[in-house]
Amino acid sequence: MTSFLNEQTPAMASPAELRALIESRRAVRRFTPEPVPEAVIRDCLELAVLAPNSCNLQPWSFQVIRDPALLAQLHPVCMSQNAARAPLIIAVLARPDTWRQACRNVIDYWPEAEVPARIRSFYSKTAPFQYNQGPLGLLGLFKRQLVRLMGVRKPLMRKPNSKADMRLWAVKSTALAAENLMLAFQSHGYATCPMEGFDEPRLRRVLEIPRQAIPIMLLAVGRQGEKGVYNPRLRFPLEQQVIWR
Repeated sequence: MTSFLNEQTPAMASPAELRALIESRRAVRRFTPEPVPEAVIRDCLELAVLAPNSCNLQPWSFQVIRDPALLAQLHPVCMSQNAARAPLIIAVLARPDTWRQACRNVIDYWPEAEVPARIRSFYSKTAPFQYNQGPLGLLGLFKRQLVRLMGVRKPLMRKPNSKADMRLWAVKSTALAAENLMLAFQSHGYATCPMEGFDEPRLRRVLEIPRQAIPIMLLAVGRQGEKGVYNPRLRFPLEQQVIWR
């Protein structure tokens, strides 16, 4: 586990090194059968969970699939696409349902001898009220009305105040972890392909995914195979997507 002191260490990668890593990442569709070492997988997952996330509640989980029989079951679930023949697939799951345990975990795993009073208060009182939507979302409905009234006088954080908000909340943080995961594998010399093309009900049955978990992608991982990249990179001009103010 990364220590508190290590978190204070300045970043060592240069802008040029970071650019080279990011530019080298492509969605690879064909892989060799060479397995990915467990030590590499573990290192990359450790880097994935260093991603920034809302209130440090880390609303994600991962299923690491290496078993050939299970990978064979996943191939038709992934529409029989070539990338799904990778020797490793990681199911990246957003977890809007784990916030209660996460609030307790922050206190239990706090990296200093004493948990600051403001931290203990936030995760025992403020956060549970903020993220709890209540049975059938009724508490969320109440909070939406409350913030409308209170927001007349001052700026407020108005979400998440519904089950839909909670799903979006979890997906945003998990997507950041997924990007960390892809770049981590790239740094080890392994290619990746984030797959959204899958039959979700069948995926849930094959992997026994918890009902409230949201599969946001299946990440295929391995050594790049011949003709693994289908097309040259295409990105729209920056001027179309950025507003300078």
